[in-house]
Amino acid sequence: MARKSADPEAAVRPPGFSRAGTRALEVAENLIYGGIALFLVLSAFVLLAVAGKTSWGLVSDFSQVPLLEVLDVLLLVFIVVELLFAVRTTVEKRELVAEPFLLVGIIASIKEIVVLSVEAAGVLGKGDTFDDRVVEIGLLGVLVVLLGVTAYLLRRKEREPDEGEPSPGRAIR
Repeated sequence: MARKSADPEAAVRPPGFSRAGTRALEVAENLIYGGIALFLVLSAFVLLAVAGKTSWGLVSDFSQVPLLEVLDVLLLVFIVVELLFAVRTTVEKRELVAEPFLLVGIIASIKEIVVLSVEAAGVLGKGDTFDDRVVEIGLLGVLVVLLGVTAYLLRRKEREPDEGEPSPGRAIR
């Protein structure tokens, strides 16, 4: 009976962690993502409560100040929920997905544009303060456009076939 020769590469352990070490890191990673998600959910609920309390203040003070505060807090809730979506997507796909974070940047920039616009209206004609607000609004507008173009290009890239794969409808010759 002929004996099989042992594979010399089978005895060589791959570099890095063992399977148990990799599994332990995976569990730790999931726990950390879970903790982040829990804090984001709790933050969203607290911010909703703050928005409700601030909205109640509109009854006694019917001016733009509490309305701006409510809008500011609600946009912040939206940002937190989008971050929660980004964390969920990262955990589900086991990779960092850029698009949700780009959306968070767009929403955060728009939130600041809204707040700065109201502030700029309050300091109209006050020289440097007004000019600073207008410059900030302009820069944030450019940032929104750049983040939007980046998200568009990223989405377009994801729709393209990978190199070496045939395009849909095209046969390999």
